[in-house]
Amino acid sequence: MGSLRAGGLMRVLAVRTALPEHRYDQRQITDAVAASVGTDRRLVERLHSATQVSGRNLALPIEDYAGLADFTAANDTYIATALDLAERAVREALDGAAVEPGEVDHLVFCSSTGVATPSLDAALAQRAGLREDIRRLPVFGLGCAAGAAGLSRVHDYLRAWPGQIAVLVCVELCSLTAQRDDASMANLVGSGLFGDGAAAVVAAGDRRSVRVRRPGGPGRGPRVVATASRLYPDTARLMGWNVGEHGFRIVLAADLVDHVKATLADDAAAFLHRHGLSPGEIASWVCHPGGPKVIETIGEAFGLDHGELDLTWESLRKAGNLSSVSVLNVLEETIARRPRPPGAPGLLMALGPGFSAEMVLLRW
Repeated sequence: MGSLRAGGLMRVLAVRTALPEHRYDQRQITDAVAASVGTDRRLVERLHSATQVSGRNLALPIEDYAGLADFTAANDTYIATALDLAERAVREALDGAAVEPGEVDHLVFCSSTGVATPSLDAALAQRAGLREDIRRLPVFGLGCAAGAAGLSRVHDYLRAWPGQIAVLVCVELCSLTAQRDDASMANLVGSGLFGDGAAAVVAAGDRRSVRVRRPGGPGRGPRVVATASRLYPDTARLMGWNVGEHGFRIVLAADLVDHVKATLADDAAAFLHRHGLSPGEIASWVCHPGGPKVIETIGEAFGLDHGELDLTWESLRKAGNLSSVSVLNVLEETIARRPRPPGAPGLLMALGPGFSAEMVLLRW
């Protein structure tokens, strides 16, 4: 096995995902979308079935979406619901990490499905009982890549402040961005793929002592060895939002998967090579469940045909694509099944607008 550099490694203490209480199977959502958009239900059903999502948790009861008259109403709902979910995720992650709210030094907050000023992390810090001198970093616009990118920025901070504790929070309410009068393929696919949720990560620098109050508690998560980002020129058309009076209208190009096929394997291999590793030495693959074609492309690119992506598929089927939250949900489930042997390398990856790729090298 290749070498993994020791020293200065951030440790993940706990990850927790929080989903809204309103749960619907895919058939119910398909019925609602077809009625709202006023298009052929058979087309919507075909597109929704292709996502392989079995059901999703939504920010609102499904019948309440018709009452969101405009972007203002949708964004007001985002602010209230996102704050509640984020608080729940943070409290559960802190409890899982055996960390008190007053011990947190840095808060990174990522979201791309609503806007607020002051940013939601200001209200979140107060509701979760964080200190008044908490250092905050709100991040908008990284989309699905933000879970991995946020983990990387937390790692950067804790390398500089290795005696401290940091929390990453991602929250996305994708259902509030769905356009109820848009019969475009992008909107119909998005309405069948994306879900709502929040996730929080508690991490410590390598000079921070960690209390262990129960077996299998804090310290089960991996250390972050290194991170990498890749921004692809002239690819903004592949993914993102068109923002206007309608709110956030999804941009999702049909040839996005072609770009992933052409670039991701070489870029990930080069990243691993810089750290003395090859894809064949990776013991755990923590991949964002962008959709069936994206997951299949990752599997084909790296020869992952022995269940390495099972948790990614499971996250997609149970919750849909939660944007920035999804890769953290997969990380949480991976921690619960802790890869062996100790010290084995793992790779966390997510793709997002830009078009961009984010990679995080882990050590278990």
